[in-house]
Amino acid sequence: MIGERTTSPPLDDLLAALRAVAEPTRLRLLVLCARGELTVSELAQILGQSQPRVSRHLKLLCEAGLLDRFREGSWVFYRLSTHGPAGALSRHLVAACGEADETIALDLQRLASIKRQRAEAAAAYFRDNAARWDHIRSLYIDEREVETALTDIIVGVAPRDLLDIGTGTGRIIEILGPRVETALGIDQSREMLSVARVNLERAGLVNGLVRLGDMYQLPLQDASFDAVVIHQVLHYADRPAVVIAEAARVLRPGGLLALVDFAPHQLEFLRDEHAHRRLGFADADIEEWCRAAGLDLAPPCALPGDPLTVMVWTARRTPPLREPGTGLPLAATSLTEGALPA
Repeated sequence: MIGERTTSPPLDDLLAALRAVAEPTRLRLLVLCARGELTVSELAQILGQSQPRVSRHLKLLCEAGLLDRFREGSWVFYRLSTHGPAGALSRHLVAACGEADETIALDLQRLASIKRQRAEAAAAYFRDNAARWDHIRSLYIDEREVETALTDIIVGVAPRDLLDIGTGTGRIIEILGPRVETALGIDQSREMLSVARVNLERAGLVNGLVRLGDMYQLPLQDASFDAVVIHQVLHYADRPAVVIAEAARVLRPGGLLALVDFAPHQLEFLRDEHAHRRLGFADADIEEWCRAAGLDLAPPCALPGDPLTVMVWTARRTPPLREPGTGLPLAATSLTEGALPA
C-alpha cells in the first residue's frame, strides 16, 4: 500500500539481535565470549547454571548472529561474532557493559580463574615433559620434513633477525640460527628454556638466545624482527588470534610470519594427554586472524602425515602506504599538514 514502510532485511536482523540479547544471562554470555573462545561447560561453570540452560541461550545468540559457534571433535567453542551488522552490534554492547557492574565483574573474575587453571595445567605439562619434548613433538610427523620446509622459507626471505615464539627446547633456533644474524627464542617455561640453553650451547650457536616471556604479551618492541616463527605452539593457545597479533606487532613492514601447526583433526586424546587446547586449525580461521593483524596470507603448504597433517602458513606484514614523493607514511603526511587522523 502507498506510504506503507516495510523493514529491510538488515533492519530485521538488527531487531532480532536486540531481542536476543535483551536478557541478563545472554548479555553476560556476550561479555564473556568477547574475552576469548569458550566452551559451554566453561560458560556454565562461570554463570553457575546448567549446561542445557546455557546451551539454549547460546543457540539464540548464534541464531541472531551475535556469537559464532564452531566444533572441534567433541568440543564446541563460542566466540563473539565479527561479521555483519549483528557482529558490530555485539561489540558495541560489550563495550557499553564495561566492568563496573558487580555481576559482570564476578563473571570476569571466574573467567580469569578458569584461564589460570588452563595456564597452570599447560605449564605443568611442559615442565614434566621438557626433557623429552623433541621426541613427543615427532610422534605424528617426520620433523625433518617440517624443518626442511621452514629452512627453505627462511633461506628464501634472508632475514637478519628471527624470533621463535614458544621456542621450547630451542630446536627452531638451532636449525634456523645459522641462517640469520641473530635469533631469539621466547618461552614461558623455565624448564624448557633450561633445556634450550644446553642445546644451543652444545650446537655452538653464539647468535642464538632464549628469554622468558609470554606469547600474549611479548617483551619486545614494535617492528623489531624481520621474521617470526610460531612452530607447533598455537594449538596450546586459548587466544590464538592474540598470539598472531603479537607476532604481527613485532614484525617490521614486509616481514614474514611462518606458522606451523596441525590441520583440523579428531584426536581427542591430545587434549587430555598432551594439553592441546585446539584440534588443529582451518585455513579460514588463520586467514581471518592474519587479516585482522595486518598480515597478507600466502597459499598454505600441507605436509601429510599419519594420522596428522601439518600445515605451514606464511604471511607478510603489510607495509604502510607512502605518500608519493615524500617517503612518509600517509598518516604521517596528513599529520604534518595539520589534518586530524582518521
